[in-house]
Amino acid sequence: MTTPDRPNSFQPAAILPWLVSLGVWLLARSLHMPEPLVHSAGIFVFAQVQAAETRAAKTLCPIRLLRRLRAWLR
Repeated sequence: MTTPDRPNSFQPAAILPWLVSLGVWLLARSLHMPEPLVHSAGIFVFAQVQAAETRAAKTLCPIRLLRRLRAWLR
C-alpha cells in the first residue's frame, strides 16, 4: 500500500506579505512607534531616494555630459 502524493502546498509567494508585516511590526516595536507611521515613513523615504536617484541619473547622462563638455570647450 502506497500513500498518495500530496500536491506541493508550500508557496514562497504566499509567505512574503506575512514576512513584510512581521518586519514592519518588529521595527515599529523597536522604535516605539505605531505601525502605520512606520509604514508611511518607509514609503516617504522610498520616494525621496527614488527622486534623488532620478536626479543623479539625469546629471550623469552621457549625452548631457557630452553637451556640457562641448559648451565648456567653446
